[in-house]
Amino acid sequence: MEDSQSSGSRPVVLRWSRHPSCVGLARLELRKALALWGMSALEDSALLILSELVTNAARHARVSQGREIETRYAVRPGGGLRIEVHDASAERPRQRAHDPEAVDGRGLVIVDALADAWGVGERNGPGKVIWAELSERARP
Repeated sequence: MEDSQSSGSRPVVLRWSRHPSCVGLARLELRKALALWGMSALEDSALLILSELVTNAARHARVSQGREIETRYAVRPGGGLRIEVHDASAERPRQRAHDPEAVDGRGLVIVDALADAWGVGERNGPGKVIWAELSERARP
């Protein structure tokens, strides 16, 4: 893990190996940032969204050995939270049709249900960024 910034309301940028244990570590760092920013009310939804996005990147991003996953957590200018997960794979995620019998494939369905908005974009360098935004309004 490499920490770029972590104080005040500046974005928190961290880099992770593709090992499954990094999902829990990324969640811990997001929890710390939310507490620092006074945004703990978003914690449940934000942690679940982050878990799904980092897990997808670790499992499905087909990249050369040594490439890392980058997470960015930031307070949005108008309020709320933006979560980004960067990876070096150009392959775009696809939201699958909901199948109640499936044992996997629900990650983006969950993200779609919890986030105010989410999407996939270009990033500096190879790969993509998947982002999700949450507002501080009351969550279900």
